[in-house]
Amino acid sequence: MTDTKATSATYTVSIALIVALGGFLMGFDASVISGVVGFIEPEFGLNKIQLGWAVASLALTASLAMMVAGPLSDRFGRKPVLRLAALLFFVSALASAVAPSFLTLVLARLLGGLGVGAALIIAPMYIAEIAPPRLRGRLVSFNQLNIVIGISVAFFTNYLILKLGQTDSFFTEVLKMDSLNWRWMLGIEALPAIIYFFCLFLVPESPRWLVMKGRREEAVQIMTKAASLAEAEAELKSVEASLADKPQAIPLKILFSPSMRLVMTIGISVAILQQITGINSVFFYAPMIFEQSGIGTDASFMQAILVGLTNLIFTLIAIALIDKVGRKPLLGFGVVGIALCMFTLAYSFHTATYRLSEEAIAELPTQIEKAQLLEVQDVLFEDDLSFKAAMQEQLGYDQALEFESQLIQSSADMNSGLILLAILGFVASFAVSLGPVMWVLFSEIFPNQIRGVAISFVGLINSGVSFLVQLVFPWELATLGSAATFMIYGVFACLGLAIIMRRLPETKGKSLEELEAILIKTS
Repeated sequence: MTDTKATSATYTVSIALIVALGGFLMGFDASVISGVVGFIEPEFGLNKIQLGWAVASLALTASLAMMVAGPLSDRFGRKPVLRLAALLFFVSALASAVAPSFLTLVLARLLGGLGVGAALIIAPMYIAEIAPPRLRGRLVSFNQLNIVIGISVAFFTNYLILKLGQTDSFFTEVLKMDSLNWRWMLGIEALPAIIYFFCLFLVPESPRWLVMKGRREEAVQIMTKAASLAEAEAELKSVEASLADKPQAIPLKILFSPSMRLVMTIGISVAILQQITGINSVFFYAPMIFEQSGIGTDASFMQAILVGLTNLIFTLIAIALIDKVGRKPLLGFGVVGIALCMFTLAYSFHTATYRLSEEAIAELPTQIEKAQLLEVQDVLFEDDLSFKAAMQEQLGYDQALEFESQLIQSSADMNSGLILLAILGFVASFAVSLGPVMWVLFSEIFPNQIRGVAISFVGLINSGVSFLVQLVFPWELATLGSAATFMIYGVFACLGLAIIMRRLPETKGKSLEELEAILIKTS
């Protein structure tokens, strides 16, 4: 019996790991742009909103894909939608790498967003439907773990390509990794995308979806690979009972019925909170944020790798704890940490000052007309906005933008170590809470019959908020300043904490059908 259970667990874990590779592609695709923004802004002559579009375009179509991915998977199956997502990742990576213009790059990113939205919704849904209750939290968290690994790998490959482009090797010259560095950063994703596509042929269809379609025998064959025949039959009967006497066509309005009020309140609140606290600002603009602390371009790429590693380590901690400690304690602890770290960032940037000394001006790049900076030599600026405005007035917008990192590095007086610690603390707090817990909750709290539609709806809200946060972040830094931007994120974290602590019940250790009986009020 022990050997049978071990074999069943190995099978389930293997399937979950393959499906969760969609999370890897999502994380890579989303965060690889962090290393690209500094190069495409001057190359295409982008303003701050256009720069935001280059980053946020992915989330725009991801929002649309989330809305249709669930219903499509309910109609055609989970596997076909995941294979389509893999192809979209592949085509988007190649198209982004060869994009001749800003518009073409955005269109390629929009295409990739369709894959992101589909994978983000269907992968955790599939894993929840095939996993036994005792392992569901950990297995669904595999998707978030793979997102985190994808983010980390993107930070690392960005740094590696940047450093290779600075060498004089024959390899660098042939591949033009100096002049085409950002194109290599984007194009390398095509390799894992095509691997994912072929690996999905090893994955069976979701047994719960098969039951919904009346294909019970196929469902039994799959479930007996993950459990004993008796356990499979018992679980299938509970699935059939939950589907009995419910309409096959699910109108969207059912999500707003009185019986769904609690689960929709939880779902929408957590979906908004996960993004409104600024996580994708940190992931997708990490080098830009670190450059604002005055450490320079190369160091900012290196510290972005620390962000990825922190995210990975604390996601692993969350996976180890989520089925022991529970969902609600992790959320509470993590959101408190998010708020504290954002307030620390706001304080650090608020107390920063900027002054260009004679020695600092002399050490600036030779391309800068240093005589134009004599009027601001030794002038003390109390915030980043006034300093940037003075640089643009003296040097012109284009040159001030091109050399912004060097100017800040030469003039900033701030606690860059505290800023790094706060950002890493924020990422750790997110990774142990909102990162993995949100998708576990989404896969648990909605009834079987409407899970696809419901997850698509709250996923749409999550991705829509993500799009807005990514779009306006460069504008916020340029208009409101770093301190005000991070203060806003901290306030949102406090508001979200109050809501989830009041409304969220614990879901660990219960089957999907038990949770449906607990959370859904019937007339």
